[in-house]
Amino acid sequence: MKRLSETAAVPGREHRVRALLEEEAAGLFDTVTTDPLGSLVCVRSARGPAAEPPQRVMVAAHMDQIGFLVRFIDDDGFLRVQPVGGFDIRNLFARVVTICPDPADPSRDLRGLMNPGVKPVHLATEEDRKKLPDLTDLVIDTTLPAEEVKKRVKIGDMVVLDQPFVDLGPAVAGQAMDNRVACWALVEAVRKLEADATPHPCELHCVFTVQEEVGLRGALTSAYTARPHVGIAVDTTLCVDTPGGVPHQQTTAFGKGVALTVMDSASIADVGILQAFERLGEANGVPTQRSILMRGGTDAGSLQRAGVGARTFTLSVPTRNIHSVTEACHKADLEACRDLLALFLAEAVPSAPG
Repeated sequence: MKRLSETAAVPGREHRVRALLEEEAAGLFDTVTTDPLGSLVCVRSARGPAAEPPQRVMVAAHMDQIGFLVRFIDDDGFLRVQPVGGFDIRNLFARVVTICPDPADPSRDLRGLMNPGVKPVHLATEEDRKKLPDLTDLVIDTTLPAEEVKKRVKIGDMVVLDQPFVDLGPAVAGQAMDNRVACWALVEAVRKLEADATPHPCELHCVFTVQEEVGLRGALTSAYTARPHVGIAVDTTLCVDTPGGVPHQQTTAFGKGVALTVMDSASIADVGILQAFERLGEANGVPTQRSILMRGGTDAGSLQRAGVGARTFTLSVPTRNIHSVTEACHKADLEACRDLLALFLAEAVPSAPG
C-alpha cells in the first residue's frame, strides 16, 4: 500500500503504477497485457470446473489519481497547472509538489512549492484575505533559474502533491488512496485464491484501468475487449463522518466494513449481485454496509454500458478526506474488501433476478 500510494500516476500518465502492478501480478495470471489506452489487463482462466454456460467476470480498479499537468511556464520559471480530476481548492494551499517530466522515470523528478499567486499575508488587505483563490491562481516555484526550469520541464508534464503514506494504527492515510486501495485489494484477493488453491468457476479479467478520474475511460475500452457477463468495480467512497458532515449525508461509517454500493451517479447495482455479496459477508463474518453515493461514480458506469452491457456492482472502501492528500482508510475495511472480493470470485456468478 505504501508503494502504491506514493507512486505518481495521473490520468494519461499511469506508467509507474502500471509497472508496479505488473510486478505484483507476476505468477497470478495466465496473461498480463497492456491495452491501447494503457489499462493493465490480467486474465486468469477458470480454476476447477468451469461455469456452465461459461461466464466472464471483469473486476476493474482504476490506477490513476487526481493531479495536474503543467499548462504554462512564464519567463521567470514559475509554472501554472491544469487539474486532471476533481480538486477542492481549500486543500491546495502551501503544498510541496513533485514535477515528473518523464512518466516512466522517477530519476528526472524535481520538487516545487505550490501556492496561490496572491499578495503575501503581510501585504494583503482584509478584503484580499477573504477571497478564496481559484485553481487557475496556483503557481509552482521550483526556486531554480528560469533557463534551467525550461530545460527540465515541458508543457504537459505530470505534477502530483507530495505526501508520504502514514500508518496511523487502526487506519492508513496518504495521497492516491483513491484508488490504490482497490488496486491493492484486487491483487491481494487473487493472491489469496492462488495461495489457498481456491477454485473459481469463471474466467477472471482483472483490469487496472486508466483515466477513471476524467470520465471512466479505461474501463469502457477494456470492457469492449473483455465482454464481461458481470462487471465489478472496486473503488473508494465517502464517509462524511468527520466534523462538518451532516448525519443524513453519511454515505458510510468508518471501520464498519466494506461498502456495498446500491447506486451512485453513474450506475445502479444489480440486485442479485448485491444480495450475493451481502450473503457471503454474513456467512463468513466479513462486515459489510449498504451505501448510496449521491454524487460521483465509478468504473461500474462504463462496465454497465459497454457493448451489450453487463450486470454490474461496485464494492467500495469507506474513505475519509477523499480527493485530498490525507485520504484515510480503516484497516478493517481494507481487509473486508479483500476478503469479500475473494469469496465472490470463488463462487459461481449468481443468477439474475427474474
